[in-house]
Amino acid sequence: MATNTSDKPVRVRFAPSPTGDLHVGNIRTALFDWAYARHTGGQFIFRIEDTDRERVTDEYIQAAIDTLKWLGLSWDEGPEVGGPYGPYLQSQRLDIYAEWAGKFLANGDAYHCYCSSEELEARREEQKKANVAPGYDGKCRTISESDLARYKSEGRKPVLRMRMPDGSTTFTDSIRGEVTFDHNFVPDFVLVRGDGSPLYTLAVAVDDVMMKVTHVLRGEDLLSSTPRQIRVYQAMGVAPSDYPTFAHLPFVMGQDNAKLSKRNGEVSIAWYRDRGFLPEAICNYLALLGWSPGEDRENVTMQELTELFTVERVHSSPARFDMKKLEAINGDKIRLLTIDDLLSRSVPFLIKDGVISGTPEELTIVKTALPIIQERIATLAEVTPMLKFLFAKNFVIDSEELPKIADAQSQAVLAKASEVLQGLSDWSHSSIEEILRAALIEEMALKPRIAFGAVRVAITGSHISPPLFESMELLGRDRALARIAAAIN
Repeated sequence: MATNTSDKPVRVRFAPSPTGDLHVGNIRTALFDWAYARHTGGQFIFRIEDTDRERVTDEYIQAAIDTLKWLGLSWDEGPEVGGPYGPYLQSQRLDIYAEWAGKFLANGDAYHCYCSSEELEARREEQKKANVAPGYDGKCRTISESDLARYKSEGRKPVLRMRMPDGSTTFTDSIRGEVTFDHNFVPDFVLVRGDGSPLYTLAVAVDDVMMKVTHVLRGEDLLSSTPRQIRVYQAMGVAPSDYPTFAHLPFVMGQDNAKLSKRNGEVSIAWYRDRGFLPEAICNYLALLGWSPGEDRENVTMQELTELFTVERVHSSPARFDMKKLEAINGDKIRLLTIDDLLSRSVPFLIKDGVISGTPEELTIVKTALPIIQERIATLAEVTPMLKFLFAKNFVIDSEELPKIADAQSQAVLAKASEVLQGLSDWSHSSIEEILRAALIEEMALKPRIAFGAVRVAITGSHISPPLFESMELLGRDRALARIAAAIN
């Protein structure tokens, strides 16, 4: 049985293979690794698995680095930080993997396999027909001199396979308890491709040992690879007491109860960032996917996460991703921001959307307007549709909204509003509200929705807007009256 009973300081790693932007599942793993390291006073290692240089580009590597920085998941060792066990990009560690592969071959733990892909596929088909567990059948464990000569004359490039012993592998998973894999279902596996490049199972195990990783928190989909990693540890001469402790995190499911994927709605963290989700909201929500702080709490700060996180509180059952819940948490986080903080986070969206250019005068208006929409928005991207009416140089009412002010009753409402507002000397939201309520609700006997709906569209261009009276005050007397007049005409 492989367990970790040492009292060594905790060292965990997040080791993505970024073939695109990091997604929800990646970041949930990174978050749990980071939180566990911070909770235990250990080290959080950020390692890039980039041996597949056709798919893992420098651009994706930089995007992964930027994403972790944006989320606040600082690392103790890794790219841009360094550390005693670097380099931390696997593409810079190829000589290390080659050295260990050579040792495995020399010690008899591994052997060269010359089977072609066509031969392997044919034997798999035979296994299916015979109802035998599919997998490599060990054909090249012993090769005759004549076969070896023939393979070499044909120019075959062998792969390097690890020799799996008979029996089974048992280890204790911190989330799932004792797990056993029968080696009949774990055939000899490839360590090095025919071109000399290492596969995941070799590189990840060698790196974990050499970087002194004590705990491996990763997705449930990698559970079946654990006996292969343990076999590499054995070949490296690592004592069972020094194997890392494994904890395989539950799947994140989509609303269709299938594993979260691009097909059922999973998108990159960059997508959420571009749509105005706060990093602390994303981390808060992802922490709740498979872990619980207890007491039915949902609002958790990053500091609280580091104080409360333990692997024992991670569930083994799948978690379900709920966009509406993420939006609700994001809205709650927005409402906790100071106005200055909300301003600094909102301005980039307004500039990107072409609403403002960022002048001091514009920023003053935005800062004044933010308090009246802070309670109403769920994402920072919603600031633009809420505030763009304040900055429109050539104000135009949305075509979809025009019918709401074109009927006779709406025109009568606008005419009455224009009439009473013309004589209003105190252009404050309280005075505007008082005079419009008197004229439209009391005098015209209209319900508020009817009374103020047309005015809202005339002022903001939409029936969805910040509070009407505060909006009119911010817009100013002249522009507000001009918009009402234009709506009447």
